[in-house]
Amino acid sequence: MAIKFGTSGWRAIIAEEFTFANVRRVVEAIARYVESSGRSPHGNSVPGSSSGVPILVGYDTRFLSREFAEEAARIFLAHDFEVHLCNAPTPTPTIAYEVLKNKRRPMAGAVNLTASHNPPQYNGIKFSSSDGAPALPEVTRAIETLLQGLNDSDVKRVPSLDHPRLKVVNLDKDYVRRIAELIDLAAIRRARMRLAYDAQYGTGAAIVSRIAREFRIPVAMIHGHPDPSFGGHAPDPSEEHLGELKREMRRQHAALGLSTDGDADRFGVLDRDGTFITPNDIIALGLDYLITERNFPGGVCRSVATTHLIDAVAAYHHREVFETPVGFKYVGELIKQDKLVIGGEESAGLSIRGHVPEKDGILACLLASEMVAVRGKSLKRQRQELFKRVGEFYNVRVNVPVDSVRRDEIQKKIENLPALLNNLKQLPEVERENNLDGKKVIFADGSWVLIRLSGTEPVARLYCEANTETRLKILRREVERLLTSAGE
Repeated sequence: MAIKFGTSGWRAIIAEEFTFANVRRVVEAIARYVESSGRSPHGNSVPGSSSGVPILVGYDTRFLSREFAEEAARIFLAHDFEVHLCNAPTPTPTIAYEVLKNKRRPMAGAVNLTASHNPPQYNGIKFSSSDGAPALPEVTRAIETLLQGLNDSDVKRVPSLDHPRLKVVNLDKDYVRRIAELIDLAAIRRARMRLAYDAQYGTGAAIVSRIAREFRIPVAMIHGHPDPSFGGHAPDPSEEHLGELKREMRRQHAALGLSTDGDADRFGVLDRDGTFITPNDIIALGLDYLITERNFPGGVCRSVATTHLIDAVAAYHHREVFETPVGFKYVGELIKQDKLVIGGEESAGLSIRGHVPEKDGILACLLASEMVAVRGKSLKRQRQELFKRVGEFYNVRVNVPVDSVRRDEIQKKIENLPALLNNLKQLPEVERENNLDGKKVIFADGSWVLIRLSGTEPVARLYCEANTETRLKILRREVERLLTSAGE
């Protein structure tokens, strides 16, 4: 079977495509790729050599994730790597920081057994390069090429983990220290804020517990124990999954409700009254806060699907805006270059200057907490004040079902989208189009729509934004009607 990497690695259903045999093949291909690209402990290029080079292997709380990770460790050991195997389920941003911080003895990268926010029946493999960033498309394409024709008999593995080059590691301490350098945890403590946190049965629980304990921040946690079924739904901190967190907030009289997904790289935030503050708004508020209160230098990066509120905030502060395709790996490239105050995408991905070139849901939650603590205002009030300065922005993301029979028809509609939308009297005139990722159409009044066909699910992803809620409803209704109607 052909194994393809998506925007965040390879994911598949456990026991169907995600089997021990396929995991071994993927890790074998990654090991061969790293060997051929060449890294020595000093960062020198040594093609064909991996002797003693450290590589990190992590995993989440999913079914068999630890066992899959141990198989990965056996393969890297057989290829002469020094393997650092996490001793417990570990967040993706923690793994990224461990790779990034080892300057004296650079790591070859990291393999993380996780399917992030996907439903419980999925697992996956993320490969991070030696800079701690998600592997770019040219890297994953090279790995896919190596996978072609790779059989079980081609996989090298040691029989036992009782091996001198295996080190079992706990990464929590150094990561928490770095978070304390980036976030004003003392300000959160001084504000006497009580926080509620939903770990979604994922990897964020241990880190958040440690931060709460060491910095004396009262945090009421729910779903903090591992559960491979994730309570019967995807470990996704989107609004529809935060009902129990809202109830816990009321019980605790919490100032904020915070949540991270299965591998803690995505975030969800509820304001004091239980209102869900979208990731789009958190990124824009974070940009304004870090410039205004922290004097961060640099511009801002957003994906093509992310709110233009960010552009308005950047213009207000005379900062540059970078736009990327969907996928945080592109944002991470600019984080690495110290070009950004903040980088983010609407699917709850965020990182800031000086941090990892990877999404960090824990950092995002604590940044939201710092904003409330320092400014002494709810997030809703901060958003209202921001709207008064830069204008109002309302957005929505919708998955429109697309069956295999109509996929080609939908694709044609997407290609002809500017002309089709110009024919709709209910919508303003089309001003320009953007083909960076999918088809994005920007109207004369600044509203816009983006449509992308998913490569992994039978859906078209529809993103809409307008400057009033009424205009947003009209835009969404008309574009959905266009996509779902028969014929062209």
